[in-house]
Amino acid sequence: MAEQLYRTDYPRPQFERSEWLNLNGEWEFEYDDKQVGDQEKWFLEHDFSRRIQVPFCFQSSLSGIGETGFHDVVWYRKKVALPIEYTDKRIVLHFGAVDYMSWVWVNGQLVKYHEGGHTPFSIDITEQLDEGTNVIVVKAQDFSKDQTLPKGKQYWLEESDGIWYTRTTGIWQTVWLEPLSATYLEKVKLTPYLDTNEIKLRTFVKGSLNGGSLCLKIIVSFHDEIVSEETVRVNETEIIRRIGLHDFNDHGRGRWWTPENPNLYEVEFTLLDGDQTVDQVKSYFGMRKISIEDGKICLNNRPYYMKLVLDQGYFPEGIMTPPSDEAIKQDVELTKAMGFNGARKHQKIEDPRYLYWCDRLGLLVWGEMANAAAFSEEYVRRITLEWQEAIERDYNHPCIVAWVPLNESWGVPNILVDSFQQQHALGMYHLTKSLDDTRLVISNDGWEHVKSDICTIHDYESRKEVLESRYSSVENAVGAKPANRWIHVPSFPYKGAPILVSEYGGISFRKSDWEGWGYSAANNEEDFIECYTAVTQPLLQSPIVQGFCYTQLTDVEQEINGLLTYDRKPKVPLEVIKQINEGKAPKI
Repeated sequence: MAEQLYRTDYPRPQFERSEWLNLNGEWEFEYDDKQVGDQEKWFLEHDFSRRIQVPFCFQSSLSGIGETGFHDVVWYRKKVALPIEYTDKRIVLHFGAVDYMSWVWVNGQLVKYHEGGHTPFSIDITEQLDEGTNVIVVKAQDFSKDQTLPKGKQYWLEESDGIWYTRTTGIWQTVWLEPLSATYLEKVKLTPYLDTNEIKLRTFVKGSLNGGSLCLKIIVSFHDEIVSEETVRVNETEIIRRIGLHDFNDHGRGRWWTPENPNLYEVEFTLLDGDQTVDQVKSYFGMRKISIEDGKICLNNRPYYMKLVLDQGYFPEGIMTPPSDEAIKQDVELTKAMGFNGARKHQKIEDPRYLYWCDRLGLLVWGEMANAAAFSEEYVRRITLEWQEAIERDYNHPCIVAWVPLNESWGVPNILVDSFQQQHALGMYHLTKSLDDTRLVISNDGWEHVKSDICTIHDYESRKEVLESRYSSVENAVGAKPANRWIHVPSFPYKGAPILVSEYGGISFRKSDWEGWGYSAANNEEDFIECYTAVTQPLLQSPIVQGFCYTQLTDVEQEINGLLTYDRKPKVPLEVIKQINEGKAPKI
């Protein structure tokens, strides 16, 4: 297999350095079905019989393997020669995501163990490096049949079925190296305060403070115009600044971030030791506030109707890994072209490049955890650890306006009657709030809420008259059981939260070679448009519904209930869907 470098885009766009080394492309690869790799010391020496294209999992065709059988332990090896300019630098190795557990060796030395299939990790490997060629070995272990593992839509049986899809094992996001100075910026956290027109900047420095000789220069700009510039002494590893922006932000022509006007401020952080630049990082932020005021969901203190689409983030050839940055951007553009102002990323902590394009192009995002199917103490440990890492990774993205740690009682199937599971869902709500009090939290999306900032309902009813009646009043909506489930756990009654139908539609319509199912069906384009209108109009016209999320953006494997085919071809003209979403009569 010829060497080919996939996914050349910078993998961490909210914290960007100019110098980095992409390690995607061909790696040596091996299944370890007998689990003998540790005993035989494959991290030191092994004749790897396969090749794989990273960052694609072996189950995907883009990996060059495309085998979907169970292989829960896999090994990778990559030989890397560092550029001469990396000499005398700290070298940090980054993994975007490895599903599920991973061990990393550099030149035969174990440098990292990480648990969690959707979140990144980094390792300073400077002390393990040799002159010349260096060898990186990764062992990944999945648990394909373990239903207490937080893995979203990955199926525990061999063949995809129903709402369950092909598994992902091993490396599935970009691997890269960064050369750094002995002291560098480890991370930044950016919190907009719209009401006072301020941005709170928290910067974290790693390494020696050099006896107080370090300074941090912060430049905030908007469309290449400098808004603020200041230099502060670095006396502690964490520096907190609150910068007033003092510029015009409201009345439609200002600088607040919305899907309609995705205004972004650029930030450049320069760490200085005297006149010498030690580190330089670029980031950005949006002045955006999401809140509930007088029972209304508000964006920037104005009532805002959310028109979301459910987006699974799966691709025919890459499974959970997009084939290119262009493919990610296209999904955002297609979503907006159909008149949606947001997406609910479903059962997947999405690639940071997706969030980047939502920030840049203007699309609200509900960030959702990949759930397990069953409850146990081990599941609780796993999901809480990984969820914290997910919030940490994505905190700075202005597009994210809501967090969804649990969906449809996945992982907590007995939440209606089991106090342990109720307390877990309640704990996930409060854990999320303890890490981020600037966004809305839906603890258990769809039904059986214990505590949520929004009362979200999943309703696949296809009859227009039923939906009109059901959403004619709060009492009818909250008292209904669309999936034969209580909307709220009885011991946690509804207390007036805004109501949003966060899954509906799911109309199957075959427009490709794919065969599959949906929650209801259409026979042709005209029929599909009528069906889509029938389920969407009642929600737009409801006096109590404040938003919706249509299922779904694309067909996925055996599901053909997308607005687009699996290869992203519109089933009906995009402008027709947009007209319906705007409450207009569709013009065919």
